[in-house]
Amino acid sequence: MKTPVEVRVYGAEELCASCVNLPSAQETASWLEAALCRKYGRQVCIRYIDIHQPEGEEEAAFSRRVIDEEMWYPVVEIDGDIVGEGNPRLKTIQNKLETMGLKPVTTVNR
Repeated sequence: MKTPVEVRVYGAEELCASCVNLPSAQETASWLEAALCRKYGRQVCIRYIDIHQPEGEEEAAFSRRVIDEEMWYPVVEIDGDIVGEGNPRLKTIQNKLETMGLKPVTTVNR
Protein backbone atom coordinates (compact mmCIF):
# COMPACT_ATOMS: atom_id res chain seq x y z
CA MET A 1 0.00 0.00 0.00
CA LYS A 2 1.21 3.49 -0.81
CA THR A 3 1.89 6.02 1.91
CA PRO A 4 -1.32 7.85 2.85
CA VAL A 5 -1.75 11.43 1.70
CA GLU A 6 -1.47 13.72 4.70
CA VAL A 7 -4.09 16.44 5.09
CA ARG A 8 -2.80 19.03 7.55
CA VAL A 9 -5.23 21.23 9.46
CA TYR A 10 -3.48 24.25 11.00
CA GLY A 11 -5.18 26.26 13.70
CA ALA A 12 -5.21 27.23 17.35
CA GLU A 13 -7.35 26.70 20.41
CA GLU A 14 -8.66 30.25 20.26
CA LEU A 15 -10.88 31.00 17.32
CA CYS A 16 -9.74 33.30 14.55
CA ALA A 17 -11.42 36.70 15.02
CA SER A 18 -13.13 36.40 11.63
CA CYS A 19 -14.27 32.83 12.29
CA VAL A 20 -16.12 33.15 15.61
CA ASN A 21 -19.31 31.49 14.36
CA LEU A 22 -17.48 28.60 12.66
CA PRO A 23 -16.25 25.29 14.11
CA SER A 24 -12.80 25.32 15.74
CA ALA A 25 -9.75 24.01 13.89
CA GLN A 26 -9.77 20.89 16.05
CA GLU A 27 -13.46 20.28 15.32
CA THR A 28 -12.75 20.79 11.61
CA ALA A 29 -9.90 18.26 11.75
CA SER A 30 -12.19 15.70 13.42
CA TRP A 31 -14.94 16.32 10.88
CA LEU A 32 -12.50 15.99 7.96
CA GLU A 33 -11.06 12.80 9.40
CA ALA A 34 -14.51 11.23 9.61
CA ALA A 35 -15.59 12.36 6.15
CA LEU A 36 -12.35 11.70 4.25
CA CYS A 37 -11.51 8.38 5.91
CA ARG A 38 -15.03 7.16 5.24
CA LYS A 39 -14.60 7.96 1.55
CA TYR A 40 -10.89 7.19 0.98
CA GLY A 41 -10.07 4.75 3.78
CA ARG A 42 -6.37 4.35 4.52
CA GLN A 43 -5.33 6.40 1.50
CA VAL A 44 -5.56 9.55 3.61
CA CYS A 45 -4.60 10.70 7.11
CA ILE A 46 -5.56 13.93 8.83
CA ARG A 47 -3.24 15.83 11.21
CA TYR A 48 -4.16 18.77 13.38
CA ILE A 49 -1.27 21.18 13.97
CA ASP A 50 -1.46 23.93 16.58
CA ILE A 51 0.15 27.01 14.99
CA HIS A 52 1.57 27.98 18.39
CA GLN A 53 3.16 24.55 19.00
CA PRO A 54 4.27 23.12 15.64
CA GLU A 55 6.49 20.04 15.41
CA GLY A 56 9.45 20.29 13.06
CA GLU A 57 10.75 23.06 10.84
CA GLU A 58 8.29 22.54 7.97
CA GLU A 59 5.29 22.86 10.27
CA ALA A 60 6.90 25.81 12.08
CA ALA A 61 7.51 27.63 8.79
CA PHE A 62 3.92 27.09 7.63
CA SER A 63 2.58 28.09 11.06
CA ARG A 64 4.56 31.34 10.89
CA ARG A 65 3.06 31.95 7.45
CA VAL A 66 -0.46 31.44 8.82
CA ILE A 67 0.25 33.97 11.56
CA ASP A 68 2.23 36.49 9.46
CA GLU A 69 -0.26 36.51 6.59
CA GLU A 70 -3.18 36.63 9.05
CA MET A 71 -4.87 33.65 7.40
CA TRP A 72 -8.26 32.59 8.66
CA TYR A 73 -7.90 29.26 10.38
CA PRO A 74 -8.34 26.46 10.17
CA VAL A 75 -6.06 26.36 7.17
CA VAL A 76 -6.14 23.04 5.32
CA GLU A 77 -2.96 22.15 3.45
CA ILE A 78 -2.28 19.16 1.22
CA ASP A 79 1.08 18.57 -0.43
CA GLY A 80 2.08 22.22 -0.01
CA ASP A 81 -1.18 23.61 -1.43
CA ILE A 82 -3.72 25.52 0.64
CA VAL A 83 -7.09 23.92 -0.12
CA GLY A 84 -9.19 25.59 2.54
CA GLU A 85 -9.10 28.57 4.85
CA GLY A 86 -11.57 29.66 7.52
CA ASN A 87 -14.48 27.49 6.44
CA PRO A 88 -12.99 24.75 4.23
CA ARG A 89 -15.18 23.07 1.63
CA LEU A 90 -15.18 19.28 1.56
CA LYS A 91 -15.67 19.18 -2.21
CA THR A 92 -12.54 21.32 -2.81
CA ILE A 93 -10.49 19.03 -0.57
CA GLN A 94 -11.87 15.92 -2.29
CA ASN A 95 -11.07 17.38 -5.71
CA LYS A 96 -7.44 17.95 -4.64
CA LEU A 97 -7.15 14.39 -3.34
CA GLU A 98 -8.62 12.94 -6.51
CA THR A 99 -6.25 14.96 -8.73
CA MET A 100 -3.48 13.31 -6.69
CA GLY A 101 -4.83 9.90 -7.71
CA LEU A 102 -6.94 8.90 -4.71
CA LYS A 103 -10.06 6.92 -5.49
CA PRO A 104 -13.09 6.36 -3.29
CA VAL A 105 -12.98 2.93 -1.65
CA THR A 106 -15.63 0.32 -1.17
CA THR A 107 -16.48 -0.78 2.35
CA VAL A 108 -14.46 -3.98 1.78
CA ASN A 109 -11.20 -2.05 1.10
CA ARG A 110 -11.33 0.29 4.07
